[in-house]
Amino acid sequence: MTVLIPGEAAATPVYIAIGANLGNPVQQVMAAVDAMELLPGITVTGCSSLYVSPPMGPQDQPDYTNAVCKLDCSGMEPLELLDHLQAVESEAGRQRDADGVNAHGRWGPRQLDLDMLLFGQQQVSTARLSVPHPGILERPFVLLPLLEVEPDIQIPGRGYARDYLGMLPAHQLQRVPESALPEPRA
Repeated sequence: MTVLIPGEAAATPVYIAIGANLGNPVQQVMAAVDAMELLPGITVTGCSSLYVSPPMGPQDQPDYTNAVCKLDCSGMEPLELLDHLQAVESEAGRQRDADGVNAHGRWGPRQLDLDMLLFGQQQVSTARLSVPHPGILERPFVLLPLLEVEPDIQIPGRGYARDYLGMLPAHQLQRVPESALPEPRA
């Protein structure tokens, strides 16, 4: 049960998909979680296992490491959080062209990709941001980790996410074994 202090708003649950396939992708994903925890008004409250999947776009690039994290977000609107997430991507070495598109092409390789999947029950449609994320129910590397974090999650306007899992080729995903993960920092 959440206890609200008078004058404080409840935190909004936000789900972020994380992906990387350049450098050390496992380390990039782990560092992104740490970086999100440092954002103002953000608490990381859950993360999925890490998964490896083939690239969605051009196949002449390395496989991706993916995960989904749940954040509690206080005092921030979706576009403001997007600005913070893009700053985390930039700090990790992600490059965008003048139009904000990945420097390696739309589905090209990247140091880090942070996609806002859900921001509470809000529906956002702007030139910069679409929430729920348009690919949330069509991508095994997003849907499976999301359901690991929140098995009963509902997608605004679409229903229960679990109802879509059987339609996806989950066999393309491989869980990163615990033995391949870096030791937690003390």
